[in-house]
Amino acid sequence: MYFILSLTPLVQYHFALASFFIMISNTPKNLFKKSLQAGEKQIGVWSAMGNPVSAEICAGSGFDFVVIDAEHGPQHAESLIGQLQAIAGYPDCGEIIRAPSSDAAELRQILDAGARSILVPMVDTAEEAAAIVEACRFPPDGARGLGSSRAARWGRYRDYFHRANEELCIMVQLETVVAMTNLEAIAAVEGVDAVFIGPADLAASMGYIGKPLDPPVRAAVEDGVRRIVAAGKPAGSMVLDNNFASELLAIGASFVEVAIDTRMLFEGLNLALKDMRSLMSAVNNKN
Repeated sequence: MYFILSLTPLVQYHFALASFFIMISNTPKNLFKKSLQAGEKQIGVWSAMGNPVSAEICAGSGFDFVVIDAEHGPQHAESLIGQLQAIAGYPDCGEIIRAPSSDAAELRQILDAGARSILVPMVDTAEEAAAIVEACRFPPDGARGLGSSRAARWGRYRDYFHRANEELCIMVQLETVVAMTNLEAIAAVEGVDAVFIGPADLAASMGYIGKPLDPPVRAAVEDGVRRIVAAGKPAGSMVLDNNFASELLAIGASFVEVAIDTRMLFEGLNLALKDMRSLMSAVNNKN
């Protein structure tokens, strides 16, 4: 404080002006969306635990992006903010929030929390996709309400309301036979930036519940990826099989998720316990 007061009035003025511009900045680029538009391949990890610690571990692991699951994970607006803040410490890692549903109020809360890339589940028709775009965009391109929120850093992003639509990445998730039938119409909706195929629910819809890697489901996912690419949109999917994920990327998919934090913890604990039990058994046999 003494240092500032000891400066001349002119220098104090410029110091204050510089401090103001440090606090007030422009809306940052959505690097995940930029990579999609550039045709770059991206691999991601799914975070379902619902806490910032897991989100930060995932973000720092080297993946290109993290999906925060607010559909099946134990999430609320405050927990989403904490996870977004954790991921923000890793600027090379993109963040996506999978919404609980296509409800406009829920989408608005997620966007106000600071989500720049949003994945909306269970989209079956072009009309549903168009309603999602309408709910997510500010006027005149949509009906999203304006408010002071974390997304605009409470006013520190001086151009947020003018740039938000441009930086927002809206992705719709196709998970049923009906959705796959309507794929081209959904992909053609203006404002849909990418189309994602959910193999688990698609498998259930096809009569293969719990078998997302069965040949008929794999064939449907592959066909869907090719059709999305042919429609001119980036295609994505979650595939917990690296070989199949590589195949999807080879035929044109732009982004795939290949790991889930809960599953990695589950499998890691099982492996650690199995190895230790085996060692204990060997010790006991020697005794």
